[in-house]
Amino acid sequence: MSIKGKAYIMGAYEHPTRLAKDKSVAQLHAECALGALADAGLSKEDVDGYFCAGDAPGLGPLAMADYMNLKLRHLDSTDLGGCSYIAHVAHAAQAIAMGKCRVALITLAGRPRSEGHSGAVPRMRGADAPDTQWEFPLGVATINAYAMCAARHMYQFGTTPEQLAWVKVAASHHAQHNPHAMLREVVTVEDVLNSPVIATPLHRLDCCVVSDGGGALVVVAPEIAKSLNRPRVKVIGAGESMKGQMGGEVDLTYSAGVRSGPAAFAEAGVKPADIKYASIYDSFTITVVIQLEDLGFCEKGQGGRFVADGNLISGVGRLPFNTDGGGLCNNHPANRGGITKVIEAVRQLRGEAHPAVQVKNCDLALAHGTGGLLGSRHGAATLIMERE
Repeated sequence: MSIKGKAYIMGAYEHPTRLAKDKSVAQLHAECALGALADAGLSKEDVDGYFCAGDAPGLGPLAMADYMNLKLRHLDSTDLGGCSYIAHVAHAAQAIAMGKCRVALITLAGRPRSEGHSGAVPRMRGADAPDTQWEFPLGVATINAYAMCAARHMYQFGTTPEQLAWVKVAASHHAQHNPHAMLREVVTVEDVLNSPVIATPLHRLDCCVVSDGGGALVVVAPEIAKSLNRPRVKVIGAGESMKGQMGGEVDLTYSAGVRSGPAAFAEAGVKPADIKYASIYDSFTITVVIQLEDLGFCEKGQGGRFVADGNLISGVGRLPFNTDGGGLCNNHPANRGGITKVIEAVRQLRGEAHPAVQVKNCDLALAHGTGGLLGSRHGAATLIMERE
């Protein structure tokens, strides 16, 4: 069954806080939920499907649905790391197409900044996880796992630190127009290269911010979408996949996007060249370069050249990306930024992005991300949306 045209994103909300010392994670989830429902013109009484991932406290959807007093007939707690919420939109569309629910609520929230989390410190991801005994003793952390990918990409394809820096430069040009962004100062390639090296070859400004906050989306059946007085954003294609160690067949230069991307484009019936705006998960600058290649926006190994010289800057380059500033400059709530990628894509399709970064005639947008560690195992999700 195809989900093309079977569901619409009618509500989108990004929590304005970047530091939430006075709020619980559950409270942030609830505030995001109310914001997205209000944006859609619906109430929590209309919700009959709920989606969340590993950031939700307690027993995931059970705890959060009880906290928000939702009366549900469909729940989903799929966890693919930071790209879970991109996949959730597709899962919600599938559930709606199958008649399992009509109004699906998706929420994300977290407080990593308040709790002092950092991607530079090794974290044990469950003592009984099959990979822990092999990887944790070696000190695998988020930053060095991605740095390995950057180093390999540079070695194999000649990608340069200057090219990676252009991803941060583009994000900063967009973030200057976002009053909620954590880093609003426009930076140059030299600024990135002069920032401290955190894990060779990645500099501090190659890394995303750590923020509290969250976001929410409301996905509804077509008949409900038509009854609401809001611009309609139609889901037309989706794909998801994963990549692990593959029994030792390790290649750090590509992501699971090589499978999730083509699946989404095939279902939508469009090509990368048709996309007017792209939200790309930007945990690090190398993440963007690799994903753009895997999605077909350029050939493998050409990502560095593709992002250089402002090609990702709205109004300047060929492919405007992350016009809210993305994870590199705006926010990375719960260390899981997938939902913000969909939210900004919805803004662009509605024509509600900041005028300085709004893409002209934006009628087709993509949101894509990875979740987990690019250097070890991760999930990938791709979503293609259309303005109706």
